[in-house]
Amino acid sequence: MPTVSVGRDRLFAALGKTYTKIDGIVLVWLNLTAKEEFEDLCFRFGIELDDVTTEKAIIRKEKHLDEEEVGDDEEVIYKIEVPANRYDLLCLEGIAQALRIFNGQQEMPTYKLASISRESMIKMHVKPETSSIRPYIVCAVIRGVTFDEASYNSFIDLQDKLHQNICRRRTLVAIGTHDLDTLRGPFTYEALPPSSINFVPLKQVKNFRADELMEFYKSDLKLKKFLHIIEDSPVFPVLYDSNRTVLSLPPIINGARSAITLKTKNVFIECTATDLTKAKIVLNMMATTFSEYCERKFEIEPVEVIYSDGKSYIYPDISIYNMEVSLSYITGAIGVSLEADEVTSLLNRMQLRAEKSVSGDNDSNITVSVPPIRSDVLHPCDVMEDVAIAYGYDNVKDITIAKGYNITKGRAVSLKPLRLEEFSHLIRLEMAMCGFTEVLSFILCSQNDNFAMLNHQDDRSTAVIIENPRSSENETARTSLMPGILKTVGQNKAHPKPIKIFEVGDIVLLDETNDVGAINRRQLAALYCGATAGYEIIHGLVERVMQVIGLVAPDDNTTYYLKPSDEPEFLRGTQASIIYKGKQIGTSGIVHPEKSRKSASLDIDKPL
Repeated sequence: MPTVSVGRDRLFAALGKTYTKIDGIVLVWLNLTAKEEFEDLCFRFGIELDDVTTEKAIIRKEKHLDEEEVGDDEEVIYKIEVPANRYDLLCLEGIAQALRIFNGQQEMPTYKLASISRESMIKMHVKPETSSIRPYIVCAVIRGVTFDEASYNSFIDLQDKLHQNICRRRTLVAIGTHDLDTLRGPFTYEALPPSSINFVPLKQVKNFRADELMEFYKSDLKLKKFLHIIEDSPVFPVLYDSNRTVLSLPPIINGARSAITLKTKNVFIECTATDLTKAKIVLNMMATTFSEYCERKFEIEPVEVIYSDGKSYIYPDISIYNMEVSLSYITGAIGVSLEADEVTSLLNRMQLRAEKSVSGDNDSNITVSVPPIRSDVLHPCDVMEDVAIAYGYDNVKDITIAKGYNITKGRAVSLKPLRLEEFSHLIRLEMAMCGFTEVLSFILCSQNDNFAMLNHQDDRSTAVIIENPRSSENETARTSLMPGILKTVGQNKAHPKPIKIFEVGDIVLLDETNDVGAINRRQLAALYCGATAGYEIIHGLVERVMQVIGLVAPDDNTTYYLKPSDEPEFLRGTQASIIYKGKQIGTSGIVHPEKSRKSASLDIDKPL
């Protein structure tokens, strides 16, 4: 989950808390009390105070400085962990507002669009060439903004947090913010050859061509990771004002001419995207959060986006989404008895306006109005979750295990585990009773681990390759469990022998018949490592597993058997395929001498 760093003093001031520095002893006591009180508030709201540090410690860690090399700035920093889908909590302003409403210190704000005619709106014209690279753009203006250093930094930090989360490192959405007073509308969004785009990028003084920028930023630690998004395209997306001043080259860098500063009063926000829904959410987060600093609070000026086919749209879309939720569904799912008035009160504390209504069958319904900042509320179950949070999970008693609710009708039904999960549990129990210890390894691994470790060649027909892996350890989805258990043994060489481990987990294989192009398969892998060969132990284990799952019987059609195999990961002459109904469902053998391990693997979902 995302972690948001905020200054403690500024956060407490936003929450209406003040602290008096009388002397050292009293100050320490007050700080401890404040921290404990805030931790309790976070727990009740559903977030977590993850760490308490100082500005000095952060600088020292990031820049690898000694104690004396850092200044005397000792601002206390709270690192707060927030849910991954709560984009409105990715900055101090969002957290503070949500907690004030939760505590009843503030009414929910009403966001509105400025009342201007369509003719007076700022226009953004979209050229047809953009459809080949980043087809969508949404825009908004916040006017009369007053920034101080803290709010300005928070504004920039929110962009970074959104880029890392919902924007998926700028691949889905890229945010640009500009000083509107340095520009002149109407604006155009175009896609041009890199050699024809010239401008001075942010924090630079020299004019660059776009293709030169690609080379220039390959040495930039922050920006080089975004170059791959557009660098191979014949055209680059670019935004111009009416004077042909470049606003930005999304998703890489903004222009220096329109950079926002502490003196900026009117901010133009644009989001280019390959996903329009996420672009709307991101725009709403940016505009609504910082409309708090506008001269007219919570008012946003709309922008008209006009496409080449003549269609036009007005953004941002801050309309309220209304949802009807049954009271019986909410109370039944949580397991508590609540009146409609109590539920509406709890929802209002969670930034959801709610009113009681009566349905035709005399069951009370709750009409919930979802504001634009709560993009995470998509279904009645999200409303129910907010009620449970506001009510307090600690206050929910006597929860019945293995009871659930039909999503469409809200009635109670008994839940059963999937057949594959029941079967997997049976296998795990049997392996444990045979003296093997369960291990868990990552489903993503390196190309080397997945193929070279097992003496296999990658023929590009089985493995799912990760397009932009975070590291070399996440290049592909595993096609076997063997690399994981072999590495586990390799990293535990000092463990007393013999080592007997197993894993039950999913592998991923390419499958063109599946709508997503791949399919999960559940496998069992076991490994024995000792001073002696130990193949008889693995053979006996295979026999026991087959006996438990009913594949050992007099009838040849329902009995597994072994036949010699020639798999490159095993030593020739000491390996066998496990055959059932004429199909190979697993292998066993002594791993090649380069690995010096004994193991077996088995597809446990194939016999089902």
